[in-house]
Amino acid sequence: MKKRILLAEDNPPTIEVMETELELLGYQVTVARDGVEAVERAASDSPDLIIMDILLPKIDGLKAVAEIRANPNTRNIPILAATAKAMAQDREKCLAAGCDDYIAKPFTHIELGAKVRKLLDAKQQRT
Repeated sequence: MKKRILLAEDNPPTIEVMETELELLGYQVTVARDGVEAVERAASDSPDLIIMDILLPKIDGLKAVAEIRANPNTRNIPILAATAKAMAQDREKCLAAGCDDYIAKPFTHIELGAKVRKLLDAKQQRT
């Protein structure tokens, strides 16, 4: 069975590229186009992994992560922050907010695939 990934991203060209790359890597992808939808879909879809853009409409990615972590049903879903905010303090903010890992845009499909596999493998070892 394919692992399910929730992609929280609001930029259409980025969605298209990332969705295609993840599907080529063998994952089933669902897209949330804002932070509120990301929180709702995390709860309703129970994805295996969430890739969270930080600059999202309605509520930003860090607030969405906090809400996902506050819900007992979604708190253990691995979250990969994917953002153009690439300063060292941005990485620390993402990790402090509850993200499990961080990848700076732009990234290659190889980097994305490696981060996703690492987080899914770590989740599988915990269960």
